Amino acid sequence: MSEVTNAVIRTGDYETYLNRLGEGQAEAILFLHGSGPGTTAWATWQYALAALAEEFDCLAPDLIGFGQSEHPEDLPQGAAAWFELWMNQLSELLDDRGLSKVHLVGNSIGGALSLHFLHRHPERVERVVLTGTVGTPHQITNQLDEAWGFYEAPSPERMAEVIRWCVYDPAIVGGDLDARAEMSFEAATKDEKGRRSFAAMFPAPRQQHIDDLVLPDLVLQGMNHPVLLVHGRDDVIIPLETSLYLLARLTEVQMHVFGQCRHWVMIEYRDAFNELVSDFLTSKET
Repeated sequence: MSEVTNAVIRTGDYETYLNRLGEGQAEAILFLHGSGPGTTAWATWQYALAALAEEFDCLAPDLIGFGQSEHPEDLPQGAAAWFELWMNQLSELLDDRGLSKVHLVGNSIGGALSLHFLHRHPERVERVVLTGTVGTPHQITNQLDEAWGFYEAPSPERMAEVIRWCVYDPAIVGGDLDARAEMSFEAATKDEKGRRSFAAMFPAPRQQHIDDLVLPDLVLQGMNHPVLLVHGRDDVIIPLETSLYLLARLTEVQMHVFGQCRHWVMIEYRDAFNELVSDFLTSKET
């Protein structure tokens, strides 16, 4: 297996921190992470990158405002405004790496970002995998509302609660959620710029951010790229109904639901998820 390489590259007005494995493979995957407090691309996708780099050039950037990517001084307000910044970041990233077309794999808000990128730049996308995605009209869950409001009263205990919502079986993430929460809490709070960025992404009332990311039915129905929907049946952060909504509207679509699984499908069922993604991206069938 190839070794992960890390680079800081210029994407428009901002610097992007990029994890990459499998450089030189014929087809590339762009992995887009979600929006939990302290989220990074590597924490989300490390197992997928390690497994799929044997077949694909795997790129996983920290979105601007997350991880080790740059944080704007003049902060956009609300998820929709940040989306514009991220859309430009992704285009600039592909241009910088000389990639004309990629597969997209997006988790949670990264799934919505994948759908919006597909809508705006269909010529740059091959196939799409969406895991526990937002981007559909639905009522925000109390758990997502709390996670997006984490910095209103941050604590290791609240971080442990957020992690508990993400996994069905704590043993999957090492069992000791309190110890993991302490590490995650430190990572989420040590960077004041990251804290400021996150607060600007999801100010209350947070239902507005769910609504702002919805693509119209006619847009969804007009998409003709193959899409794989993956969801945990027991996801309490993003309900299963979001994937069912897309299943009823997208054209070239299939869906896989994991029982006894919550929001972190790519971690809870990492081997099965990676095999599913590999099979879908290499399949000649739609």
